[in-house]
Amino acid sequence: MSKFIIACGGTGGHLSPGIALAEALIARGHTATLFISHKKVDTRLLENYPHLAAVRVPSAPFGWRPDVHLRFHWRQSQGLLFSLKFLHALQPDAIVGFGGFTNAGVVMAGRLLSLPVALHEANRIPGRAVRLLARVTRRLYLPPGVRLPGIRGVLVRHTGLPVRAEVGRLMRTEAQRQLGIDPAKKLLVVIGGSQGSGPLNHWVEENLAELALEGIQVYCVTGLGKCSAGVRELRTRNGQVVRAWFEAFSDHVGVLLSAADLVLSRAGAGTLAELVHCKTPAILIPYPHAADNHQWANATYFEQQGGGVVVAESALPGLRQEVLDVIFNDWLLNKFRGNLHRMSQENTIDTLVHDLEELAAGTPPTRHLRRPPAPSPS
Repeated sequence: MSKFIIACGGTGGHLSPGIALAEALIARGHTATLFISHKKVDTRLLENYPHLAAVRVPSAPFGWRPDVHLRFHWRQSQGLLFSLKFLHALQPDAIVGFGGFTNAGVVMAGRLLSLPVALHEANRIPGRAVRLLARVTRRLYLPPGVRLPGIRGVLVRHTGLPVRAEVGRLMRTEAQRQLGIDPAKKLLVVIGGSQGSGPLNHWVEENLAELALEGIQVYCVTGLGKCSAGVRELRTRNGQVVRAWFEAFSDHVGVLLSAADLVLSRAGAGTLAELVHCKTPAILIPYPHAADNHQWANATYFEQQGGGVVVAESALPGLRQEVLDVIFNDWLLNKFRGNLHRMSQENTIDTLVHDLEELAAGTPPTRHLRRPPAPSPS
């Protein structure tokens, strides 16, 4: 059996697939160690996985502001030295990185020690870390239809993002029962990603009373350190009680998405993978300041595949009517669910595990791995 290092910290969108892959590898008899960041979201998410080995590696995000730039180089240098020492002691058979700033040190350390490295990019526009590090890897996993020009000698597989085993579709009635949701009323779930979203939280506060008048329940995951948790009671037009739930972090994403009639969300790749896995329609509000505007690309693809609709953050003032038009249109919601069912057919975990087993064992790839096409002449 093989030993794997999985670099996946920094955001829930990086750590969650790392957890999913680690559990799948362990189920196959391998060992897996997660390389994570020192950020609060990593600590919070891993609280539910005490059986997984995790190591916090020095790292920092990239930025051009002088102090941020200096800290990036200093912390990444520390991360490289830390990774070299750790990898030399552990002697893993392969390293897998899920993008983000925690990748750099361990990927470069793996390269220096001649260890096989794989990178996974889930966004429709590959991030800076993947673009820079792809040249020193042996495997590159990209979303369907996405290319990374100029990469030579790297085997590319087009596949999705691993989703944790517990984030799966439940019967709606069972999910509603677990959460205490009134099955006679519609449920709108609002998720701002692992960090939360101030603009979406603010939109909920401004529109909560009007949504309640229409009989819509709201479940808002605000993000750590944003807003206070609790349950509020409001009234419909005919005086019935309608509830709204607020919590900083959800440990039951699968249950929450299964109970929802509609989700209002940012468009990080991890959230979209969970929406597809749970077959939950969504209105997506891409984060407008995401690097290379990758959330807009993610959301547009989701909309093109028929999983929901995209609304720009600048259109938030008029969003309530869009929500009402979609959440009470059962024909449209069922159409979205059917499209999401089609989108969810690939077994991404199985694809990755079998390919990584080949990589770790040093055997030639056999399952249709393709080299990316040469870049077009300019």
